[in-house]
Amino acid sequence: MINFIKKRWYFLIIFLISLFLLKFLISKNAIKDKKTYKVVRKDLKEELSLSGKIEAEEETTLRFQTSGRLAWVGVKEGDYVKKYQVIASLDQRDLKNRLQKYLNTYVKQRLTFEQTKDDYWQKQYDLSQTIRKEAERILEKNQYDLDNTVLDVEYQNLSMEYANLWTPIEGIVIKVDAPFAGVNITPAQAEFVIVNPKTLYFSATADQTEVINLKEGQKGKIVFDSYPDEEVKGEIYWISFAPKTDETGTVYELKTKFNFAKPLKLGMSGDINFITKERKGVIALPSTFIKNDKKGNYVEVQKDKKPVKKYIKRGEEIEGEVIIKEGLEEGEIVIN
Repeated sequence: MINFIKKRWYFLIIFLISLFLLKFLISKNAIKDKKTYKVVRKDLKEELSLSGKIEAEEETTLRFQTSGRLAWVGVKEGDYVKKYQVIASLDQRDLKNRLQKYLNTYVKQRLTFEQTKDDYWQKQYDLSQTIRKEAERILEKNQYDLDNTVLDVEYQNLSMEYANLWTPIEGIVIKVDAPFAGVNITPAQAEFVIVNPKTLYFSATADQTEVINLKEGQKGKIVFDSYPDEEVKGEIYWISFAPKTDETGTVYELKTKFNFAKPLKLGMSGDINFITKERKGVIALPSTFIKNDKKGNYVEVQKDKKPVKKYIKRGEEIEGEVIIKEGLEEGEIVIN
């Protein structure tokens, strides 16, 4: 047997070499078939994109408080008006006649009151107790009648004031329901809408999982659909405390101020992007490379062309990348 081995020693050597090469090739192919990732330091950031549109802080809808004949309309859609400018008025002839009628009634009632006072009040001490009380009641009744005529006069005077429609803000007229004078209108039939273009802001909504990552003073970048190649800097100045009504789901409104030289119009849409989380110069790798067992989280790194298990301490995850606090060094190759 020994002589046989001595004569065939070269077959044994060839077998051992073949076995080593086979093991090497299997190990190499096992690494080759897997995904690899070179550990480097990088900057990570998490972004939040919200859709919205342009709205205005100062927007008002004006209506007459009484019905009547529209006597004058001083604006049309697209006009720019100043604060407290009169924009329309009702026919005041009927109101003036009513006011004069109530003034006449007031004068008449005032004279009646004075006459009654002269007739009863001066003689009350000469009258019996029963007649004196009756005189007091008559005087009190006449006082109420006089007060009512005063109220009628004041009401008609207010109606005269309400016959003129004026705007409490400056801005552009964007809606005129009744552009022509001479028609009879009710308060609901003659709306005038005015918007102040100096108070435009970008309104967006965020759901309850997104709004917790936002705060007043936070800056973002707006891209309007009308200007897709330009980014506009914006800053949140208000976030609603209560959810917005008439929306699907629980969403909160946020208002963003911006400064943009190019023309914008009410209702223009766009998107605003915020960086909600940012980490610079950290060691991180895709979460798919991280595994775990009873001892904790680990990765497989390539060492001498072989996979070696290495335990790590992981941090927060940002956009699918996990920050590694301990266990990996720059330049190492991680295998999945």
